[in-house]
Amino acid sequence: MPPETSADIAREERRSGLRTIRRVWPYLWPDGQVWVKRRVVIALGLLLMAKLIAVGTPILYKRAVDSLSGEVPDLMLGAVGLTIAYGLARLMTVGFQQARDGVFARVGQRALRQLALETFTHIHRLSLRYHISRKTGGLSRIIERGVKGVEFLLRFLLFSVGPLIIELTLVAAVLFFLFDVWYLAVVVLTIALYVWFTFKVTEWRVRLRRTMNQQDTDANQKAIDSLLNFETVKYFGAEAREAARYDAAMKGYERAAVKTATSLAMLNFGQSFLITTGLVIVMVMAAMGVQNGSLTVGDFVMVNAYMIQITMPLNFLGTVYREIRQSLVDMGEMFDLLDSPRDVTDKPGAPAIAVAGGVVAFDDVRFGYDPERPILKGVSLEVGAGQNVALVGPSGSGKSTIGRLLFRFYDVGGGAIRIDGQDLRDVTQDSLHGAIGVVPQDTVLFNDTIRYNIAYGRDGATEDEIVAAAQAAQIHGFIESLPEGYDTQVGERGLKLSGGEKQRVGIARTLLKNPPILLLDEATSALDTETEAEIQTALKRAGEGRTVITIAHRLSTIADADRIVVLEKGEVVEEGTHEALLARGGRYAQLWARQQADRDAA
Repeated sequence: MPPETSADIAREERRSGLRTIRRVWPYLWPDGQVWVKRRVVIALGLLLMAKLIAVGTPILYKRAVDSLSGEVPDLMLGAVGLTIAYGLARLMTVGFQQARDGVFARVGQRALRQLALETFTHIHRLSLRYHISRKTGGLSRIIERGVKGVEFLLRFLLFSVGPLIIELTLVAAVLFFLFDVWYLAVVVLTIALYVWFTFKVTEWRVRLRRTMNQQDTDANQKAIDSLLNFETVKYFGAEAREAARYDAAMKGYERAAVKTATSLAMLNFGQSFLITTGLVIVMVMAAMGVQNGSLTVGDFVMVNAYMIQITMPLNFLGTVYREIRQSLVDMGEMFDLLDSPRDVTDKPGAPAIAVAGGVVAFDDVRFGYDPERPILKGVSLEVGAGQNVALVGPSGSGKSTIGRLLFRFYDVGGGAIRIDGQDLRDVTQDSLHGAIGVVPQDTVLFNDTIRYNIAYGRDGATEDEIVAAAQAAQIHGFIESLPEGYDTQVGERGLKLSGGEKQRVGIARTLLKNPPILLLDEATSALDTETEAEIQTALKRAGEGRTVITIAHRLSTIADADRIVVLEKGEVVEEGTHEALLARGGRYAQLWARQQADRDAA
């Protein structure tokens, strides 16, 4: 495949820009939202009024000057009246512009909010596969820049580029009809050269800005990654190493930022040179006209006013063009994110799952995160209603993968998983997630109060229900002993609580959810023996009357399970009760003997 040329890249960027504008248009002109369309039309009407008055204002200025110089008969308003009319016209121009911004503000903010919500919702709907590989810092930057770009694009595309074109057209018409074609020719040539130069340099600056953004994203991602792993950094005394890593990313950002600033200086000087040249030529022509008597002093002043009037918006053309291009790039990244396919989707018209007994069946389940590396190779097992079945086996045997497939973080590659005979792929994910409660190995809490984290188990839970769940999880007494009780802040990811306390909060949260099926994913493997024993009591209480699947590393915690399933290399090699498996003297007995020996040695 031949390498892409700069022309190919530019063509692709234009296509991407047009795609982005097409995606934004419905937010500006949405079907069924009459009030939005009405506001857009009113804003455009106010814009047109502002420009018409702005173009007519220099004529009032000319008449006032001519009246004062005595070159034309004193008009009905007189010089003072014309001056007041000139001031009122300027004030009306600003008034209409501000009214336009006020009318459009709600449209822009609505679009921003709607797109932000759409992006946020879509990210939560993406599969676990995506979230495992994502970089949180970089992702937050893409969303932040993209959402801000929406309002900027809507506002500046409508209220900067559009008005500029209207104003230039009206001024060109005035110069042509009130003066002669040479004035128009000079102005048109000046504007054409100015726009060509601005766009050419800005294209170069957009590429520099994109590089700067990439460096900014990289530096931000490294900073957030380092802060999220604060304890690990401390454990290994790696503060200096992290600072050097962050500084290396910021060094790349610095280089790109310097190039961007230098290119801006070049752009500003070039623009000033072109505009000043055009202004001087037109003013010289007007001065010559005054000298030979074909023009009045008022005409000279009016030409100058018009040149300044078109110069002011042109001065911002480079910035506006660059920001529009950058907004298109930023929004393009966000729309790429919105276009990211979901690996796991509901079937059209899929019903909610109906759990009666809670029988969970795995029928010849096959799966691999990478097609070339299968994890599960035909696993079949059934967990009866109300049973407690434990999955054990060495690392890499597929235990946690079964848990992820049950929650439908991924779809099976072969076979099927059913709850009460219903294939998980045939029901809605929301209802499935509502039917399964999970207590993971490491419970991650929100940076909020203990009450909020327990109440997260069920939206709208009452205070009594929250307390009852805490009591069942055997953490109510601990919470009551805290100075702020249930209003105690747990810190980011729950770092202010111990491992056992976090696990109890997680159990309380799951109990409040009250699911018919409970998945315990190595819920005590990260805890010390004493804390583990206490948590086990809470977990047994949590499992009463529910179907429980326990993924375990420590075999001592599942010795009383109704059935133990031993996995190895993605296959079921043994299953039975604890006593039956020990009596068989097979793989489970070996694992048990090894753990007991390690425990005795410890």
